[in-house]
Amino acid sequence: MPSPFYTLVGVMSWPVAKLLFRLRAHGQEHLPKGGYVLAANHASNFDPWPLGMPLWPHRWLRFMAKSELYWWPATLVLNAAGAFKVRRGRADVEAIETAVRLAREGNVVVMFPEGTRRVKGLVKKHQARPRSGAARIALMADVPLIPAALSGTDRLLTFGPLRVAYGPPVEMDDLRATGDHRQASHEATERLMARIAELEETL
Repeated sequence: MPSPFYTLVGVMSWPVAKLLFRLRAHGQEHLPKGGYVLAANHASNFDPWPLGMPLWPHRWLRFMAKSELYWWPATLVLNAAGAFKVRRGRADVEAIETAVRLAREGNVVVMFPEGTRRVKGLVKKHQARPRSGAARIALMADVPLIPAALSGTDRLLTFGPLRVAYGPPVEMDDLRATGDHRQASHEATERLMARIAELEETL
């Protein structure tokens, strides 16, 4: 169940998202009822908001947040919003295990395979490039990997429309059968990124 804070944010932001930012979404029929990994392109730190609003109030998004954001009192807000910490730039075993556990428990775990926003300041410490974490978590948790695409979060100041598209699960049964999680996660990531690109073209 969503936390009280998550529910409060949903109640307050629903009219803002629908009326002010004209949020429109399609493809919700592809979303499973149980746990799954929801993977999307990354344009802004606000991306989890439009991704989650079409699912609210029935589903609660759980997402990784970079460790640099965890300072008091932001830690309290992030935890209440469904975030859990990840240390970027190295294999964070604890974050992966947390994500796998949450997915197995029936939660929606949100991942951004590119790892960082595509466009930001002049100096970028981390470059946006596909990473296999989302596929790896879905394979380890034995849950569906759902591609998604969004647009508009990088233009919030101009009140540009928010658009979200959800796609059918990435086919991974053949990859699971190989037993090679490393190779399977890389192949699944290639399939995932291709599906995300296709969804972006529909926005």
